[in-house]
Amino acid sequence: MLRNMSLRHAALGLLVEMDGASGYDLLKMFEITMGNVWQATQSQLYGELNRLTADGFIEVASEGPRGRKEYRVTDAGLGELRHWLLEVPPKIVRRDEILLRLFFLGQVEPDEAAGFVREQAAALDARLVALGELEGAIDWGEDNLSFYGRLAMEYGKRSMAMRREWYDWVLKELAERDTPEKR
Repeated sequence: MLRNMSLRHAALGLLVEMDGASGYDLLKMFEITMGNVWQATQSQLYGELNRLTADGFIEVASEGPRGRKEYRVTDAGLGELRHWLLEVPPKIVRRDEILLRLFFLGQVEPDEAAGFVREQAAALDARLVALGELEGAIDWGEDNLSFYGRLAMEYGKRSMAMRREWYDWVLKELAERDTPEKR
């Protein structure tokens, strides 16, 4: 069975960083730290916790009221996390719906194509503002999650800034292509 390996390793990594946590605490930390780069639903995360337990990578450290379980990483889980971090080549994401649509924008009127690009640029501007607000709202510490979280956030900001610059370039190219003398 093919598993969501990144979710598996994200859960292991957070459990190590948090020195153990309940599923609820882990979900909240997941949303705070990784929600902008990797999403997971409650059912996905709890399912992964069950699989990690069954595989011997985590164990229930304690049980509280209403069936609340706190998990901790086992030595086998630490070994799996280390193996994944250092030995498994990362998968490069090759799907980008914006670029896919761009390939087919010739099927709509030029003003519609430019409108689509402008809408994407405006949506990206809003995401950049939200990311800046999130960055300002986080109480950055000196712990690993803060340090490496800042690195990931900087990647997000730079990546979005590059895409925003690219949208401006695309709009210029569209306008140039659609001038009357080029038709």
